[in-house]
Amino acid sequence: MVGEAAISAWHPEVPGITEVFHAHFLQHAYPVHTHSVWTLLILDDGILRFDLDKHDHGTLRSQVLLLPPHIPHDGRTSTPQGFRKRVIYLAEDAFGAGLIGPATDEPNLSDPLLWQRISQLHGVLAQPGESFESEARLALIVERVSEQLRRTALPSVEPPPRGVADDLHDLLDDRLVSGLTLEEAAGLMQATPTSLVRSFTKRFGIPPHLYLTGRRVELARELLLAGMPAGAVAAEAGFYDQSHLNRHFKRMLGITPARYARSRR
Repeated sequence: MVGEAAISAWHPEVPGITEVFHAHFLQHAYPVHTHSVWTLLILDDGILRFDLDKHDHGTLRSQVLLLPPHIPHDGRTSTPQGFRKRVIYLAEDAFGAGLIGPATDEPNLSDPLLWQRISQLHGVLAQPGESFESEARLALIVERVSEQLRRTALPSVEPPPRGVADDLHDLLDDRLVSGLTLEEAAGLMQATPTSLVRSFTKRFGIPPHLYLTGRRVELARELLLAGMPAGAVAAEAGFYDQSHLNRHFKRMLGITPARYARSRR
């Protein structure tokens, strides 16, 4: 049974930050999903366990966790008291694409100064009218994280050639709200439905239906933080109806869209 979650979320007027998210989860377990943004996370209590790109990891309170965009991951507690986290979601271009690999290999950063700077930034972000200070603090954080990732980066390699999986990925992003059937996608790409599913899952580490649902939940969060009424978000984010949105939103975040909207600062 999913425990009650205490959540606070908002979109600050700070360039490069798409969302600030504070949560205390007792029993909630995140299903496998991806983000289109970078996730910068610190813990105030508990231990967070997660699989990233099919490798098991654990984050302690003393560490900084950086999850790169587009890499499948989940999340779960490993202590009875759950975990309390503070998250800053950073735009996809916050770090170079070449740093996605190092962040995937070593998502935990053991850096007390970085942890302290992130914690201080959260304090400033909670105060209205302090966007300039937030920008300054964020710049130092991004610089320090980038320096650490570059030290562990391997020589760049040529990306794999594009295939039907990449085409389907782009098509799902283009049709995020309107949607499409698997048969339609297969027809457009001159492939079989089965081969599309297999190719996408192998290429991105997540089935196409989970990718699409996760992206729609991500869009729903953006709309809710922008002030759109919860009852209007379902259609705008590509869900069949409010019940459809509620089911997937609660599975992802442990609370309903309405409660998430009420948590907005």
